[in-house]
Amino acid sequence: MGFLIVFIGGGIGASLRHGVNLITPRLLGTGFPYATMFENVGGSLIMGLLAGYFAFKSGETAQSWRLFLTTGILGGYTTFSTYSLDSILLYERGEFGLATLYVAGSVVLSIAGLAAGLALVRQFA
Repeated sequence: MGFLIVFIGGGIGASLRHGVNLITPRLLGTGFPYATMFENVGGSLIMGLLAGYFAFKSGETAQSWRLFLTTGILGGYTTFSTYSLDSILLYERGEFGLATLYVAGSVVLSIAGLAAGLALVRQFA
């Protein structure tokens, strides 16, 4: 059942992201990736609100709601929100070295992975 809940939420989140991707360039132009920045910052803010609520205010919130809202909708909207949450959780646990490694490693390795993928396609295309 969890997979179905995440599937439905993910579809909603991805549809919201698509809408932002269509509207933002019309409003702000295409010279800067405003849509992606808005999605990442907004998704991270919402993840913080939800994580705080689930942790401090709502002990009885069903796991299905947590899956639907965080893994589903926010996961479909932006995975950057989960990246931000994981970074802060490491930091709050006092794992400063791991938090730094996670933040820097995720950024550098993700960009390197994208560059490697592009290079491979260019090599064989």
